[in-house]
Amino acid sequence: VKFILKQGLPSSLDDALKVLHAYLLSPVEVYFLHLKHLASNDKRDDCLSLLKSLTLNEAETTVMRLVTWAQLKIQNQPDDPEWKKQLVSIAKTMAVIIKFLLRNQKGNTLEKEACENLLNKFETIANLQEYFDVFISLKDYENPQVLLQLYEGQVEACASMLFTSKSEREPDYTDGSNTNVKISTETRLYKLSLLFQNSEQDVASELALKALSYGNVGETVNICSELYGQHKNDQTGQVLFHVAQKLCQMLETNVPLIIPTGMNLPAVIYELACRAATICSTDLLLDCEELCKNTRAATDVYRQCLIDDYGFRTKVTTLETDKNPYDEWTFEDFFTEDGIVLDHLSVMPVMYEIATSFVPFSPDKKLYPLECVGLPLSPGVEGENHLKPVSTPITILLQNLQEYSQLQLALQLTINSFGNCHQHFVSNNMNFDLTKKLFVGQDLKEIKEFVINIGNMAFSIIKKNSPALLHKLFNCRVVDTDLALAYCTLLPKQVVFEKLWNVIGDAWQNYNKILAVAIVGAQLADLLQEEQQKEKFSSLIIDTEWCLKLSKLGISFQSTLRDNPAKRKECALILVQNPNVNPELIMQYCSAFELNSDVALKLYIETLLLRDTNGQHGEGEPADIKQSPAELLERAIEVMPLLKSKTDLVISLSGTLHKMDPYNYEIIESALKIIKLANEVAVNYNLDQALSLLQHLYSYKRISAPGNLELQYLQKHSIDLSPMAESRLPFHLLFFETTQRFWNIISSELSEETFATLLLISKLMKVSLDTLHMKAVDHVLAKSLKPKVLQLTNEGCISQISKEIAETVHNIQSYILAITNPEWATASSHRVAQELPTGPEKIQALKFCLQMSENWLKSTAPTEKAHQKAEDSLSKLRVEYENSATANLLRIHNLNSPEYLKLIKLPAKLICSLYEHHSIEERLKYPTAKDYPDIHTATADLAEINGRDINKIRFTLLEEYLCLSTKPALDTRSQDNFNNLQEDAALMRVIYLLQTYPIDYSAKLLYTVATGSSSPFGGTQLSFSHRSRALQCLLHIADSETIANISRQSIEQVKCYLKYCICLTEFEILNIPYTIESFHNSPKEGMIKGLWKNHNHEPRAVRLVTELSLEYKVYDPQLWNGILQKLLAFNMVDYLRKVLVTITAIHPLWQIPTFTRAWRSVILAPFLSASCPPSPKQLDACYESFVLLIKCPILLDLDLIGIAKQYVQLELMAFALGCLLLIPYSEKRKQQIQGFLLSVDPVILLQQVINHMTTGEVAGYACKIKELALDSIADKKQYEKLIGTKFFPFLKQHMIDNKRVEELAIYLVDRSRLDDAISVVTEYLTHEGRPIKSNSSPAEILTEFLHERK
Repeated sequence: VKFILKQGLPSSLDDALKVLHAYLLSPVEVYFLHLKHLASNDKRDDCLSLLKSLTLNEAETTVMRLVTWAQLKIQNQPDDPEWKKQLVSIAKTMAVIIKFLLRNQKGNTLEKEACENLLNKFETIANLQEYFDVFISLKDYENPQVLLQLYEGQVEACASMLFTSKSEREPDYTDGSNTNVKISTETRLYKLSLLFQNSEQDVASELALKALSYGNVGETVNICSELYGQHKNDQTGQVLFHVAQKLCQMLETNVPLIIPTGMNLPAVIYELACRAATICSTDLLLDCEELCKNTRAATDVYRQCLIDDYGFRTKVTTLETDKNPYDEWTFEDFFTEDGIVLDHLSVMPVMYEIATSFVPFSPDKKLYPLECVGLPLSPGVEGENHLKPVSTPITILLQNLQEYSQLQLALQLTINSFGNCHQHFVSNNMNFDLTKKLFVGQDLKEIKEFVINIGNMAFSIIKKNSPALLHKLFNCRVVDTDLALAYCTLLPKQVVFEKLWNVIGDAWQNYNKILAVAIVGAQLADLLQEEQQKEKFSSLIIDTEWCLKLSKLGISFQSTLRDNPAKRKECALILVQNPNVNPELIMQYCSAFELNSDVALKLYIETLLLRDTNGQHGEGEPADIKQSPAELLERAIEVMPLLKSKTDLVISLSGTLHKMDPYNYEIIESALKIIKLANEVAVNYNLDQALSLLQHLYSYKRISAPGNLELQYLQKHSIDLSPMAESRLPFHLLFFETTQRFWNIISSELSEETFATLLLISKLMKVSLDTLHMKAVDHVLAKSLKPKVLQLTNEGCISQISKEIAETVHNIQSYILAITNPEWATASSHRVAQELPTGPEKIQALKFCLQMSENWLKSTAPTEKAHQKAEDSLSKLRVEYENSATANLLRIHNLNSPEYLKLIKLPAKLICSLYEHHSIEERLKYPTAKDYPDIHTATADLAEINGRDINKIRFTLLEEYLCLSTKPALDTRSQDNFNNLQEDAALMRVIYLLQTYPIDYSAKLLYTVATGSSSPFGGTQLSFSHRSRALQCLLHIADSETIANISRQSIEQVKCYLKYCICLTEFEILNIPYTIESFHNSPKEGMIKGLWKNHNHEPRAVRLVTELSLEYKVYDPQLWNGILQKLLAFNMVDYLRKVLVTITAIHPLWQIPTFTRAWRSVILAPFLSASCPPSPKQLDACYESFVLLIKCPILLDLDLIGIAKQYVQLELMAFALGCLLLIPYSEKRKQQIQGFLLSVDPVILLQQVINHMTTGEVAGYACKIKELALDSIADKKQYEKLIGTKFFPFLKQHMIDNKRVEELAIYLVDRSRLDDAISVVTEYLTHEGRPIKSNSSPAEILTEFLHERK
C-alpha cells in the first residue's frame, strides 16, 4: 500500500483502498498515509478535499494521527533552512486541517478545546516564521522563558525601527518566506501581541517606555495619549506616572531628547501627571498628586522663562472692523508677576532635580499597600537622610528667583518645600518614643535641625516678599483680590491696614484700584473681626462703585462722592439727563443716598419726552446718537409705576404741552399718553380725541406751505419754525383753537388726495361736513379740474377727456353726494358740468345734475317757494342735457359737421338727415373699404336722448325712399342690371334702414309693398316702379329660401315678376296701359314692333325696344338696323357699347349696314373729346375703347394704325403698341412694331404697362408689350436705363427666360456693378437647377460662370 501511494498518481488512493478492501482492513491507515504525503508536499486543497469525502469519525481519527505525526516532526529545532521551510509548510497545512475539523466537530467541549490549543500552537509556529523570520520548535514553544525572551527581542527590534532616526534604521522588514512582501512595524507589533496573547495595551505600554528610552518625546506623548483615550485603567495610569517621572529625571540630567517643534514639554509633563492621577490605583494616587504639584511648579517656572506672554489679550468681541483691536486691552484676572525673564538652561534642571527629589523614579521598586515613593509620606530609613538631597537645589533656585525678582515663585517654592519637609518629618515621628527605638538619635536630630532651618528661611522669605508682592498686586490694571487677601494674611494686622489705606490715598481717582483695595480690606477686616475697619471699607465700596457707574455713563467729578455729600443731589439732576440711565439705576441711587425718588423720576420722564427738542443733550450723551420717540415713550411708561404720586407730573406735562412744537407729533403724543396713563382729573380736554387726531395727522402729508396764522402762533409762543412744518399740520391750531382757525388751516389743504384724511379729521373734530364738502368741491374745481381742462384745450384734445380728469370729476361728484343740502348739491354739480368740455364726462355730469335737481324737487313740498325754483332748474337742466348729449353723440360717431350741428334742436329732422349720409352708399359699394359711422346706433341714441320714436321715423323714410314721386332717369333703367342697386342711392338707403330689423320681418315688409296696392307705411298708392324697387331690395337682402317661404313661389317666378314690373314701369312712364296678365299673354315680337313703330322717336322707348328684343331674342335685321341708327342718333354711346358687345355673338346682325359704323363710332368716340394729357375719366374711356377693340369682330375693316396714332397723340404708347399687335397681317404687324419701337422709349412703355394694363382683359397684351420693350432694350444694350430702377427685376427675369444672362452679366461687370452681376448669375443658376458650391464666395461663382461661357 505504501508503495502504491508513493507513486503519486491520481489513481493511487483508489488503488490502495482496493487493496485494503481486499484484505478487509480499515481504510484510516491509507487516509493517514495519503494525507501525510500531501501535507509534506504543501497540498492543502487536496487535503481538504480528501477530508470532506470522509465520514466525521474517519476524519477525526485520521486528523488526530496526522497531528501526532506533525508534532513529532516539529519537536526539535532543525539546522537545514530548507527543512525549516518544509516544517513551516506542515504547520500551515495542519492549521488548515484543524480549522476544518473544528468547523465540523459537535458536542465534546474537551475535544474542541484541545483542537483549539493545537490550532494556536501550529499557527504561532507558522506566523513567527512568516512575519518575523523566526522558527520555533515545539519544544521551545512549550518553554515560557524562551517565549518571553523571543517576545522582548521582537519588541526591542520594533521599537528600534520606530524610534530611531531614518539614517540609523535598517532596511524595510520583509517576512521570512522571501516573498518580498513589506510589512509595517505597527502591523508586526499587532501580530506579535496576538501571537503571544498579549493585549494591545501591554504592547503600547512597553512601546511608550521604549520610545522614551530612545529620547523620542513626540512618539512617547502620542502613545500615552492613545492609551489614555482607549484604556482608562490602573495600568495606563501607572504607565503615565512612570513616563512623567522618567521625563523629569531625563530633564534633570540633561539627557538629549527629540522634542517636536512648538511643544511645551513642562506643560506636557504636568498634563501626563494629571491624567495619571485621574485613572491610577488608590495606592499610587498620593504619589501622582505629589508629582502633579511639583510638575505644576516646574510649569510656572518655565512660563517665566518664556517671552511670549505679556499678561493681556486683545478684545475680539466687537464685530466692527474699523477699530484698532489694540486700542483697548482686557487684562487677565489672575496676577502674573512682572519680573526678569529666567534662563531656562540654568533654572529648569534644578527645578526638576527638586521634583525628582520629592518623587524619586523607582519603577522596579516593590511597594507595599499604602506605601508611597513621594518624600512627604515615604518611610524613613535608618542611617539615611532623605531631606538632604533637597537642600542644595532649593537654595540655588531660591537665590536665582530672588535675583530675578520672581518673588511669587520664590514664595511658592519656599512654602511648598517647607511643607514637604515638615510633612516628611511629622509623618515619620508621630510617636517620639517609637522613633527613638527605630532611628539613631543623631539622625533624628539632624533631620529636625534641617526642617527648622528650612522653616526659618521660609518665614524670612514670607516676611520679605509679601509686602513687595502686595505692592505689585495693587499696581496691576486688574487686581487679583483673592491673592491679595492671601498675601495680607501673611502680614501683621496693623501693618496691613496701614498699607491698604496708603494705597487708597495714593490712588486718587483710580476707582477700579480703590474698589479692589476696599474689597480686600473689607474681607480682611471681616476675617480679623475688625468692625470699625469693615464699616469704613464697606462705605468706601459703595461710593467707589457709584463713581465707577457714573464714570461709565460719561459723568465725571472732581472728587469722589464720599468726600463731597452735596455733590450727590447735583449728580441726581445730571444723572436723569443721561440717555444710558435706567429707572432702576435712579432708584438705586436715590435709595443709596436717601434722596426723594419722585422728584428724580418726574424729571427723568420729562427729560425722556422732551429730549432733542431744543438740541440739548445730557452729560455723557453723544450728540449724533438719537433714540426714537417710541423707545423713549416706552422707557417713560416703565417708570410710571415707580412714582408714588402722579399729580405733579400731569400738571407739569399739561403746562409744557402748549409750549411744545405743534409739528412734533411724536413728543405731543408721548406727553398725551403719559397724561392718560396717569389717570388724573387735572386736564380739561378730551385725551382720546387728541390722540385720535394725532393718528390721522401722522398719515397726512400737507400740500401747502405754513400760512400767516401758523407763523403768528409760533411767534406768540416763542417757538422756532420746525423743518417738519413743510410736511405736517399744526396740532395746536387744529385741536385747541377756534373753528374758524380750523377751517383756515384745512381749506388750503383740500385736494383729491387729501380729502379722505381731512374728512376723518373733520368728523373727529365734529365740524360741519357740508362746509367741508363745499370747500372741497370749490378747491378741486379751481385747483385741479379747470387747469387740466385748460391744458387739454391748449393741446387741441378738448374732446378727449383724460382718465385723470374723469377721476377728478368722479371725486367731486362723491363730495357733492355727501352734501345734505340739495340746493347746494345741485348748484355745485351744475358748476362742475359747465367746466367740462363736450364729451361723455360732460354728459354724465349733466345727468348727475338732473339727478341732484330731481332730489331737490322731491325734497320740497308743492306749496313751498323752493318747489317752483326746483322745477325751473330741472327744466333748464334737461334741455341743456339733451342738446349737449346730442352734440356729443354726433362727435362720437364723427358726424359733428356744421350741417348736422345746426339741427341739434330738431332731433327728428336730424335723424332723417343722418340717413342721407354719403357713407350709406359707400358702405354698400365698398363694404371693406374703411370704417363707416354707425348711423343706426347714432339715430337710436338720438331718439332715446330726445324722446323720439325711432321706428316711426324709419318707416317714414322707408316710404319716402321706396315710393319715389319722380320718374326714374333713363340711364338708370337697364334690363341687364335690374339686380344691381348700386346705381340707386334711395334703394341703398332702404337696404341700410332694413338692417335694423330681422331679415324675416324686412322680407315680409318688402313683399307686402311689391304685391300690394297701397303702401303699408302711409297708404300711398303703389305703382309698378314702387313694386319693382321693393322686389329689388327683397332679392338683395334675402336668400332664395326665405323669399320662397314668404311668397310661396319659386325664386324664378319672383324674378320673372320683377322683370315684368320693370318693363311695366317703362310702359307706365310711356303712358301705355299694361297689366301683368296682359303683358304676359301678348305676343312679344308684335308688341316690340308696335312699340317701335309708335315710339321710336323717344330715347326711353328705343332703349326699351332694345332690351325687349334682346330679352325675347327678336333679331329682325331691319329692326336692329333702325335701333343702331337711333342709338347713334341719340348719342347713347355707353349703352351702345354694351349692346354691340352683346350682339357680337349674333352673326346674322353683322350684315346690317349700320353694324360696322356703330363699332367704329364707339371705338373712336373717346378720342373726339380727349386731350393730352388725358384726365382720369378720359383715361378710363380710352382703356374701355382698347378693351372694345380687342372684342371687335370687324378688325379688318378698321384702320388700326390710325387708331394707334390717336393713342400716340394722347401719349398712351402702350395702348398704341397694343393696337399694332392687333394687325392681322404678320409682316405688316412686325414692320409697324419695329418702326414703333425705334421711335419710343421702352421705359415709358414699361411704366404705362404697369400703371394701366396689369389687370383685367388686357393683361395678356400687357405681357407681350413688356416683352417687346425688354427685347428692344436688350438688343440695343440699353441696360443702363433700367439698372437701379424698379424695372430691373423684370429685365433680369427676361434675360434669364431667354438665356441671355451672359450678356447682362458681362455688361454689369464692365460697369463695376458686381453685386448686380452676382445677383443675376445666382438667380440664373437657381432657375436652371444648377448646384452652387457652399464654400465658394459670390465673386468666385461669378468668375466661374463667365469662364465657362468663354
